[in-house]
Amino acid sequence: MTALLIGSTGATGKDLLQVLINDKDVLRIEVFARRELNIQNNKINLHIIDFDKPEEWKHLVKGDVLFSCLGTTLKAAGSKAEQKKVDYQYQYQFAKTARENGVESLVLVSSDYASAKSPVFYSRIKGELEEDVKMLNFPKLIIFNPPILIRKGSDRKAEVLSVKIISILNSLGLFRSFRPLPTELLAKAMVNSFKRLNDGAYSVKGRKIYEFL
Repeated sequence: MTALLIGSTGATGKDLLQVLINDKDVLRIEVFARRELNIQNNKINLHIIDFDKPEEWKHLVKGDVLFSCLGTTLKAAGSKAEQKKVDYQYQYQFAKTARENGVESLVLVSSDYASAKSPVFYSRIKGELEEDVKMLNFPKLIIFNPPILIRKGSDRKAEVLSVKIISILNSLGLFRSFRPLPTELLAKAMVNSFKRLNDGAYSVKGRKIYEFL
């Protein structure tokens, strides 16, 4: 199996890359990134690309499944326009290219409460991406809507605080369905879902994620 990956330098992407490396069914990992990786492995074929110039890399997007977990924060992006470029435009363009090149499966990391009608900007662009990739007609489309993620060494103060608060509430038996999810578990679930599910469109959220662990 040849896996395609975008978002390899993020928390989920790093864990996902390691899961793919350790999976005996994965023979090749075509990684598309904007900068060098801090990991080397014989399975990895790294492509340093400019996502704004698809004409330079679209012929390379070939494989069995695309794992898409590219994303940024508003703070890191600097503006809503730049955040939408990363979280929506780049992922949609890459998925569209993959489908045009015959890639038959897409496993996409979205977010909890994603909705194209949401008044919340982040949730809205995630929802728009979900709706638009569905129109690409991948034979197998798996969209993950994870709860708050536990990222190793995260510098996202609001996220870290939210994880602590919800974890305390969980210990009291409250809000169990919102239990924070470590990125390494999300990564494992993404790969397992692709291997276990038949063709079709799936939304995997909440406790359903744990069914693939």
